Amino acid sequence: MSRQKRPLFGAIDLGGTKLLSVIATPDGEILARDRRPSQTQEGLEAILARMAGSLDSAAEEAGVQPSQLGAVGVASAGAINFDRGIVSEAPQLPGWQDVPLRDLLQEQLQLPVLLDNDANAAGFGELTFGAGRGSRHLIYLTISTGIGGGIIIDGQLYRGKSGAAAELGHIVIDMGGPVCPCGARGCLEAIASGTAMVWRAQEALEQGRSPLLAQLAAEEPLTAELIARAARQGDEACTEIYRVAAFALGNALASYVSIFDPNAIVLGGGIMNSSELIFEPARRTMEGMVRRLPLQGLRVLKGELGDESGVLGMVALLRRDRTFGG
Repeated sequence: MSRQKRPLFGAIDLGGTKLLSVIATPDGEILARDRRPSQTQEGLEAILARMAGSLDSAAEEAGVQPSQLGAVGVASAGAINFDRGIVSEAPQLPGWQDVPLRDLLQEQLQLPVLLDNDANAAGFGELTFGAGRGSRHLIYLTISTGIGGGIIIDGQLYRGKSGAAAELGHIVIDMGGPVCPCGARGCLEAIASGTAMVWRAQEALEQGRSPLLAQLAAEEPLTAELIARAARQGDEACTEIYRVAAFALGNALASYVSIFDPNAIVLGGGIMNSSELIFEPARRTMEGMVRRLPLQGLRVLKGELGDESGVLGMVALLRRDRTFGG
């Protein structure tokens, strides 16, 4: 198939709070975007309608009809049964259990649909179009409100027997640590996610240990970015919050490297905006804990694609599958 005749693809990233749709070429050039709240509390039918409406808006901006698209890729939060196109469970999507999202959207859009987990898709996007280009074995970690991951082995996504693989945020770092939303104690997500940092900052504020953060939080919401700002200005409690998070992340990265021996680790998500407080300390911690051989040729990189990594990952997966005309 000639380059000129290759179809355009649609891609949708469905999260607990945000919905992003794009129209893109198979080479990853985004022609149009539509961002809107996902409003998942409104229920399944409303979400399907919002996804279709968002894709329609992106197609209109790109100057194409949705019917002209070769296929649509959907990156969804939650555990995904890839072969069956089902969202098995998704804490971010209230009430979703064994939802046949692929088939429902195919009926709604009248287009072929490919469904995968959002972190899997983001990792494949970084592998194909972003920081991980040229890698065959890659670990992707997104660190924001929670911590998700993707594992790519010999160029292929590893999904596990049930689609629940690569929950890299739930490696246990401290068996006596804080309770994670998953129910376990001391998961990486319970220590190094944005949510975990806010928990610790709230505790510091209640105990009067962070006067600078108290001043800042009186003017705007308490977030990981605000904690980082206070740390940069010398707030000891906030500096400690990031130090603990970076050490936990470095421990986790060391385990991933020892288990998977990747070419690259790519770290994405909003917490990487404070990279000097967490990225570099975590990398140094990891390097001090891993044997010499797995470190040879290993690249530890910040993601390049931002919040478009998931949609671009779905474009890459569609492009790879001849079923969809890539």
